[in-house]
Amino acid sequence: MGLTYTIKNQKGQYFITCTVNQWVDIFTRDIYREIVLDSIRHCHQNKGLQVYGWVLMSNHIHMIVSSNKNKLSDIVRDFKKYTATKIVEAITNNTNESRKRWLLWLLVSEGEISFWQEGYYGEEIFSASFFETKLNYIHQNPVRAGLVEKEEEYVYSSCGDYYGIRKGKLELEIE
Repeated sequence: MGLTYTIKNQKGQYFITCTVNQWVDIFTRDIYREIVLDSIRHCHQNKGLQVYGWVLMSNHIHMIVSSNKNKLSDIVRDFKKYTATKIVEAITNNTNESRKRWLLWLLVSEGEISFWQEGYYGEEIFSASFFETKLNYIHQNPVRAGLVEKEEEYVYSSCGDYYGIRKGKLELEIE
């Protein structure tokens, strides 16, 4: 059972981590990454989600987010529920997925989806220096994992936006 954090200040800015159940490396395929990114775009356009920084790794996502419309905890809950359902459907229907039986065995038990670990990790951003610390942590994640040598090389993060070298895959609220 994962630790469940609560968002006490629904209008606050939070560093959030959502982790795939059993740390399964699911986001190694574009089809599954795009479901997550499309869901974040939907939450931004329709639910007031504001994204300040993010990185999508093979088995988790880190984001710095807030909401200017709906309760942030509701957005995170809906995001996790929707992406879990859609990714399991995509696995089920993907004729090219060589890991299909194994993934479904890991992520679905007795008809119930257990895609994301229960709850999520969340910390309220309380200062500009704490924001910078968390943003640096996010952008260094692919470097620490050995995926890239330079943080700005990883395309599934907000780092390229901050360095001004490319428009990223998500709309950002850069302060």
